[in-house]
Amino acid sequence: MKRADKARPFVPTEIHVGTDEEGAVGILSIRTPEGLLDIALDQEAAEAMVNAIGTIRSKLEAAET
Repeated sequence: MKRADKARPFVPTEIHVGTDEEGAVGILSIRTPEGLLDIALDQEAAEAMVNAIGTIRSKLEAAET
């Protein structure tokens, strides 16, 4: 499936790491057309995102060939 027009990409703008009572937490800020979207990530969520990005990349590369 190919899109004729592409939407503007969401752009990660900042990553902050801090701690709370549960341990380390990362805040990923993404600029969207509506403004900044802040997403709090613990270690497990961050690893899941990295794994998902790897899967998406491999599927995109396979689709291009």
